[in-house]
Amino acid sequence: MQIEILGTESLGVRGLSCVVRTHDRSIVIDPGLALGFRRHSLLPHPFQVAAGENVQRKIVTALRDCSDIVISHFHGDHMPLAHANPFQLSAQNVSGLFRKPRLWCKSPQYLSPAMKRRCNDLSRVLERRLPCSEGLRDGPLHLSRPMPHGEANTHLGEVMMTRIEDSEDVFVHASDIQLLDESPVEQILDWKPSVLIASGPPLYLGHLSSKKRKDARDNALLLAAEVPVLILDHHMLRSEEGYRFLEDLSSSAGKRIFCAADYMKRERLPLEAWRQKLYLEMPVPEGWHKAYALGISDTAPYRKWRDFNLESTD
Repeated sequence: MQIEILGTESLGVRGLSCVVRTHDRSIVIDPGLALGFRRHSLLPHPFQVAAGENVQRKIVTALRDCSDIVISHFHGDHMPLAHANPFQLSAQNVSGLFRKPRLWCKSPQYLSPAMKRRCNDLSRVLERRLPCSEGLRDGPLHLSRPMPHGEANTHLGEVMMTRIEDSEDVFVHASDIQLLDESPVEQILDWKPSVLIASGPPLYLGHLSSKKRKDARDNALLLAAEVPVLILDHHMLRSEEGYRFLEDLSSSAGKRIFCAADYMKRERLPLEAWRQKLYLEMPVPEGWHKAYALGISDTAPYRKWRDFNLESTD
């Protein structure tokens, strides 16, 4: 089994996209990304926009020869969008790549009105029905029943987890569970993964209670004790606090717990957490984002910052 994480917070974007290759399948999970449209009252810095361009190219490359596409839920950082902003993956630009692969999707049950619109709009652009796939099995692929998106019974709805097995490995993709509820953790343990990638808790949100932080920490340590390779990323790494949380978990578990960049042997790029630093050290002309959206400006002058060179990551 080959596991390639394409884009997530430690790789510079919002999302949890990856491609998993077995001997006869190439499975793309959550082919989407976002950049956090505003943080600290700032639009994405052009350096982060450049990182997003790199991730979009990787997703498109993975889609070109995939056998299966999984969409865990209908948030804009996990799927192509019919009404994408300039920093997201446009469904119109990849619709042709969705014609042949098998589709496996979260059901429309319990979706918010916004998520239902995204689901219906994507189906219209792709000219394909988005099948309800929760609980299904097909060869090496096993999809979970609905799981809470973070805490249970909130407006955020539910997600679908993915298990992929071959003769040597079991990979589990636990999108947006945030380690805040016991039910997805119990399912993961029952699935016995050798490699797990999951969204950690949204520590950047001020309203996340100390109890929920402790619950997430306890669940992470429970998984670390049973899963040989544990990768935590996504919501957890939208702030530098998340990296401190990751190091604390590793110390307490007595083993290394990875973020996606660590697992992929890449430099960590927490660009959303660094947005203010980027603007301070590499100022952005007024009107750049509007010009970028119109195709008048590009990221060419912004692909190098400090010791990071985005030209070398494609």
